[in-house]
Amino acid sequence: TVLICGESGTGKELVARAIHRHSSRNDKPFVVVDCGSLVENLFESELFGHVKGSFTGATATKYGRLELANGGTVFFDEIGNISMNVQTKLLRVLQEREITKVGSTQVIKVDVRVIAATNRDLQKAVQAGTFRDDLFYRLSVVPVTLPPLRERPDDIPPLANYFLKKYNQKRKKNIHAISTKAMKALVKHDWPGNVRELENAIERAVV
Repeated sequence: TVLICGESGTGKELVARAIHRHSSRNDKPFVVVDCGSLVENLFESELFGHVKGSFTGATATKYGRLELANGGTVFFDEIGNISMNVQTKLLRVLQEREITKVGSTQVIKVDVRVIAATNRDLQKAVQAGTFRDDLFYRLSVVPVTLPPLRERPDDIPPLANYFLKKYNQKRKKNIHAISTKAMKALVKHDWPGNVRELENAIERAVV
């Protein structure tokens, strides 16, 4: 179980995908759960699935994300956004490695690797009482911290050149290089939006 921490735009999902790709589970699914966009009353159904007729609108039996990821990796993006109620249910899944669909009594065993990511300071959230300490310790078996781009300026030139190549192909352009002056400006910028902001800047320049 891995907990990836870092500001928005530092590439947390890319790291999660790399961990999965280099693991023994790489031939099994990599399933993303976007904790920031899921509505709480649907979170349980999304995570565990539901049986037909279990609630209004449940017109068919649905597989949950954990069941879909069985044998592979489930990636909880922005795990710090989930409510205390959902945290409790998630903790039980991590402890027991089993789920029950909404509206069902049948227990289903799941074998998943859990990777979580957050741009929040979860230790502060634990101290503030908004994040369960037992869930935090369960998630942060292997903590990985991604530094912001402003703390690793040496990464800017290779990233900029990579994005130049990518958007040359995507936009069918033929821009050979970034000028020395432009590259110096890129390296000096503090990039509050991190790698994502750099990528957008290069794409905009190519366009």
